[in-house]
Amino acid sequence: MKTRKNIYFKVVALAAIAIAFAMPAKAQLSDNGYANIDWQFNAPLSNNFADKASGWGMNFEGGYFVTPNIGLGLFLNYHSNHEYVGRETFKMAGGDVTTDQQHAIFQLPFGAAARYQWNRGGSFQPYVSAKLGAEYAKVRSNFNMLEARENSWGFYASPEVGINVFPWVYGPGLHFALYYSYGTNKADVLHYSVDGLGNFGFRLGVSF
Repeated sequence: MKTRKNIYFKVVALAAIAIAFAMPAKAQLSDNGYANIDWQFNAPLSNNFADKASGWGMNFEGGYFVTPNIGLGLFLNYHSNHEYVGRETFKMAGGDVTTDQQHAIFQLPFGAAARYQWNRGGSFQPYVSAKLGAEYAKVRSNFNMLEARENSWGFYASPEVGINVFPWVYGPGLHFALYYSYGTNKADVLHYSVDGLGNFGFRLGVSF
């Protein structure tokens, strides 16, 4: 598992660096455009299925400032959380089953984003934002050679507070953010029930 995680983080880092150097050598995409690409860490809040915090996620966002401080855009991110469940006995259609399990929840929200940003053009540009859209979620349990899962769609909302830092006159900057998200997704897998997906986390990435 450690090797797999190390490979994942190396791929994310290399992808961010490659994209950064491929972009025009200026602090932002254009006078009014903005974008960020982030590694994402989250801690699930009471989903009662796969509630272990993880760094298996990324976030993509881009938009345009319609006024000097207000930007509108689009976003897409994904995240995967896992939890090992020890050996237990539960009922299935064919009778009782005794086994351990590996739980996983994959979330893919996307939609529209709006932000209010201060000090545009400066080295430090704090902002607050809100994201609204849809969320696809896959809730899955693997046990023995079997898999039980349910796919779900829900409404997604996420407030965020962050800052873009441009330490150089030319080139991309750094992006830091804290966020809370909630999806109305529901799912029933085996004898478990998921009713809503809440998360708290942070993002670190590259800003253009």
